[in-house]
Amino acid sequence: MPLAARVRPRSLDEFLGQRHALRENSPLRKLLTDPESKYSVLLYGPPGSGKTTLANLIAKASDSKFVELSAVSATIKDVRDAISQARDLEGLYNKRTFLFVDEIHRFNKTQQDALLPAVENGWVSLIAATTENPSFAVVSPLLSRVIQIELSPHDDEDLVTILENALNSERGLGAKFKVEGGVLSQIARLAAGDARKALTLLEALADSASGEQLTLDGLTAVSERAFATYDRDGDSHYDIISAFIKSVRGSDADAAIYWLARMIEGGEDPRFIARRLMIIAAEDVGLADAEALSIAAATAQIVERIGMPEGRIPLAECTIYLALAPKSNAAYRAINEAIEMVREGGTHRVPLPLRSSNYAGAKKRGQGVGYLYPHDFSPPVISQQYSPDGLDLNLVRFGDQGEEARLAKIWNAVKTIIRRK
Repeated sequence: MPLAARVRPRSLDEFLGQRHALRENSPLRKLLTDPESKYSVLLYGPPGSGKTTLANLIAKASDSKFVELSAVSATIKDVRDAISQARDLEGLYNKRTFLFVDEIHRFNKTQQDALLPAVENGWVSLIAATTENPSFAVVSPLLSRVIQIELSPHDDEDLVTILENALNSERGLGAKFKVEGGVLSQIARLAAGDARKALTLLEALADSASGEQLTLDGLTAVSERAFATYDRDGDSHYDIISAFIKSVRGSDADAAIYWLARMIEGGEDPRFIARRLMIIAAEDVGLADAEALSIAAATAQIVERIGMPEGRIPLAECTIYLALAPKSNAAYRAINEAIEMVREGGTHRVPLPLRSSNYAGAKKRGQGVGYLYPHDFSPPVISQQYSPDGLDLNLVRFGDQGEEARLAKIWNAVKTIIRRK
């Protein structure tokens, strides 16, 4: 068996981490310590945070039958068979079943719905595990019937302790190796909170060691780079792009470049990143530096043409430029307010002077009559109604950042002329 499986905690005393979820009187601790607890739970957390281990410990705590299904391979028939057997076991022997469904986010709606009667009627106590945000990955009726427990990545201190235990345990490496200083902390850093990855890396290092010494050089040879914790279709995809956008918006160029690197190393589509940069340029930089949008659009074209890994350079250049550019959401705010106004207030008729007069009979209907052609005047800005009757519009409001300050002066002067009564 792999090292991670051999040293899996067999009791709550051996389990490290998740202190927030295991606090006194918490639902998870009650499940682990009270054999009479029968509610269903959904364990939501990153890989290697202990979801499967906790599921096994919960089942052991109550001496119940433990049935495990992997949503990757299980069919709806497997789900129904497991539920049917659980009903028979309870009816004949008064023994309940814990049904552990790993990676439940991979079940489709029909498969998840098949669990509802069993959970609702208490035929099984469901323990579901997912690395995805349950709000997106699990159907609402099932969510309402389980207690959601969010698990966190292990901190480096806990990972080092887990590694030390594995080194010394008879189930692990049996104290056969001496470890050079810094090796375990480096493994913990590379594992990025994932206990399974940390143990896998330790096992690979032990297998490759020529003697009984585990060294940093040996660790470098085993792993040339850190494990990238990034799921292009999952939660980290949304969380990291959110962190990237907010860092650029907040003008923290260092943080923005870090999150960019996380996406690149995680295998994110560079075209997706480039599209987000164009949106940031329009939404967050906006009219404070109108050139930003052109730079972002050019970046997207360049990345499309040259591909990766070279595309990382223009992506980084554009990221830094946008992070340090003056910020304005005037255009974003203006169009959102205008759309809201249209939705709430319906449609207002176009004033007659502004209507099209390019067809026979239009003038007789008053369309276009009274319209003043601005280019006939110097300067070409005149007092004239452009808004619908009864609407006092104030949608475009500038700040004092960058180019926006100059535009604000122009707009204020133009409004004074156009709206002169």
